[in-house]
Amino acid sequence: MAILKFSASAVAAQIAHARACKTFLPNWNGPVDRPALILIVGNGVHLCSNGIDGTTTRIVTTEQADPSFAFADGMNPFRDTDWMAQRRMAFRDLTGQFYTDILDDVQVLIDRGRGAIRLATDGHSIRVFVRRASDYLIGGTYEVPSGLGGTFRVILKDACDTFAIVQNCGNCEDFDAMQPYRVPLDALMEIDDRRAA
Repeated sequence: MAILKFSASAVAAQIAHARACKTFLPNWNGPVDRPALILIVGNGVHLCSNGIDGTTTRIVTTEQADPSFAFADGMNPFRDTDWMAQRRMAFRDLTGQFYTDILDDVQVLIDRGRGAIRLATDGHSIRVFVRRASDYLIGGTYEVPSGLGGTFRVILKDACDTFAIVQNCGNCEDFDAMQPYRVPLDALMEIDDRRAA
């Protein structure tokens, strides 16, 4: 899982463009009749409008990018020298166009004055990620997906806005003896949070 950070003003410009258009790029299911944001993983990682306004012949592809797109921090080929390594860390070898359904949720954050928009992605699902490291209690008890189909109970040791360092606690002895490890911040679940692992 990766957490991508975008400039809210750059995303707002893409939303404004999409809302100003009357025709839209189709998705895999066929024609689209409403504005949306498309996440492009290719030559950088960026969000762009799905709107077609006739002012450009540019086709949305993974090979081309436009400096006006809303690029993820660290993944802008016009500015970041190691953008390809950053993209690979977030998406491995996955590239493509991903139609999203996040436009309204992102607009709410922009309207609230957020300077940055953060998205959590696991490769195929993309969602708005609202929580920050400061929302979690260092030393607090949480659950994280175990990779074995269940969850581990953990103590939060440290956190930044993209990942957390946790120590297993309250599981079986072998698992609790593991060294602290890193998990995406989005993986932390409150004990009474019943999200699917």
